[in-house]
Amino acid sequence: MKKIYVLIGNYGSGKTELALNFAFKAAETGRTELIDLDMVNTYFRLTERGKMTKMKEIRLISPNYACSGIESLSVPAEVHSAFDMDWDTVVFDVGGDAVGATALGRYHQDFMELEPEQLEVLNVVNIRRPLAGTVEKIIRLQEEMQVHSRLKISGMINNTNLAEMTSPEELRDGYEIIKEVSEKTGVPVLYTSGKKEMLDIFLAENHDPKYVGEPLYIDTYMKRDWASWIDSLKDIQHPMQGGAH
Repeated sequence: MKKIYVLIGNYGSGKTELALNFAFKAAETGRTELIDLDMVNTYFRLTERGKMTKMKEIRLISPNYACSGIESLSVPAEVHSAFDMDWDTVVFDVGGDAVGATALGRYHQDFMELEPEQLEVLNVVNIRRPLAGTVEKIIRLQEEMQVHSRLKISGMINNTNLAEMTSPEELRDGYEIIKEVSEKTGVPVLYTSGKKEMLDIFLAENHDPKYVGEPLYIDTYMKRDWASWIDSLKDIQHPMQGGAH
């Protein structure tokens, strides 16, 4: 049965990194499609990792003109393949605010035709980012994204981090704030993500499993290493990476 993950959240929350991790894990056992539907952020793009996704036999679909220097992006028609083709897993990486989430609205009917267990809409939360630094900000942004995407959020991912400066304190602080968001909204915490060393320390502290969810160990693929970034742009096949198999 096809499973679709939609990752939304504030700018800088780490959606793109998580989208890659979800897709790479899924590709180990089944046919996987990864869709870059981020119409907002031109800095970190899944398109930059086109060669990597192709090597793992993942079909990558990117916005028209992504990584071309043209700022006005548009949604490619190939996005409909997420619903029309026989994938085992599809992962959507969606824009980082309410405006970005609007890109999902046009596929509302397609999402509604899925069985409830086929779809997870995940709000990726990083409280170390200004737009998600308080309970009130997270709740407000979450409500806006639900309205604009026309989808109900299934759960949250505690992805609190400070990139290379991340310590277990980030996950602890994220846990406390996201726990309060969950208690006030009823939206469950489905995952807590992080690199293995930090996540293992956090998990050993015996926090309430209800507000930890499933541990999600991740690797880092979206480092802003300028040399490798420039090299990766040479590998971009535009507008669509990879092919169905």
